[in-house]
Amino acid sequence: MTFISGKLSAQSVDTTLLRQGKFFTAEEGAAALEKYSATYDDLASWKERANLIREGIWEGLGLSPDFKKTPLKPIIHSKRTYDGYTVENVAFESMPGFFVTGNLYRPSQQQSSYPAILSAHGHFQGEEYTGRTREEMQRRCAALARMGAIVFAYDMVGYGDADQNDHKHPQALALQTINSIRALDFLHTLSEVDKGRIGMTGASGGGTQTFLLTALDDRIAVSVPVVMVSAHFFGGCVCESGLPIHQSHEHETSNVEIAALAAPRPMLLISDGKDWTLNTPEVEYPYIKNIYALYGKAENVENIHLPDEGHDYGISKREGAYRFFAEHLDLSLEKVLNKEGEIDESFITVEPHKNLQVFDTRHPRPKYAVQGDQAVSQLLSSYKKK
Repeated sequence: MTFISGKLSAQSVDTTLLRQGKFFTAEEGAAALEKYSATYDDLASWKERANLIREGIWEGLGLSPDFKKTPLKPIIHSKRTYDGYTVENVAFESMPGFFVTGNLYRPSQQQSSYPAILSAHGHFQGEEYTGRTREEMQRRCAALARMGAIVFAYDMVGYGDADQNDHKHPQALALQTINSIRALDFLHTLSEVDKGRIGMTGASGGGTQTFLLTALDDRIAVSVPVVMVSAHFFGGCVCESGLPIHQSHEHETSNVEIAALAAPRPMLLISDGKDWTLNTPEVEYPYIKNIYALYGKAENVENIHLPDEGHDYGISKREGAYRFFAEHLDLSLEKVLNKEGEIDESFITVEPHKNLQVFDTRHPRPKYAVQGDQAVSQLLSSYKKK
């Protein structure tokens, strides 16, 4: 696909303000944190910096925190019942004619209310399975549902059923941020959801979506960004760093401080030894923990570091997330333990990709859907901050 020229094109972005990929060496990233830490010395001065960072994100996105919200018009169909959970295919409109697509996992057990979890995916590819339909995504959503949470797994733009524009759209970061906020709105429309107990998790690009939404929206009560929070790496895709959210003419920051905007809400950082999170125990985690300490809540942030593992959301990482969510969202960890007290996902049915599709011949996408990069850009222009 080609991108339109004009104010919504890649050329409209001041590229001198972009921080992308391995923008720093590991040493430079750590040194930058030292520089940032000198800008505050107590909770009041950190809150001033936090507001500056948050304002910088909104400014970089070109959006206002109070952007207009239109009816979601949810579509929910094809309910399947499995061992302890159900799965439905879901779409709703984050903007008129622009659809967020995904799957809604619900616990089978009846409760008066349920916590909820947003589950974002990254750029992991497979042959049949990709994005939200990958096996590890299905497993973590099903497990969390069996534990007692309503879980919504949703597509990144340009992935799965969300193919109304290319994933490399120059405004992908703004589009995905709008989609994440509206996904949270969607969970709020479900009467059975306990609005005070909503969490979010994702790995890689899904980790970016997790800490970014948590930074911008305090309705996320618990977050688990996986293999992504780094002092020297800023995300390798336009959907993570294609807009100047880390730097303006008034400030500069990194994903470490953006993740720290979760404070004092519970957050678990999961890191590994074979990607850009290899230094988390010595660099990123202590920095964030110091910010939590300013609130008197240092115990609310944790780190699980797996030095012999790589860039994924594998079983050991999922186990850490399950335990953290169980503790902070009051879920039943026992629902996914075997007799030996080990995490056991054998109850999960991994569905074929076609089962999880939202739009198909029986359930076609509405004809008024906006289609193509140019049309999506024009739609987004009405949301951009003037």
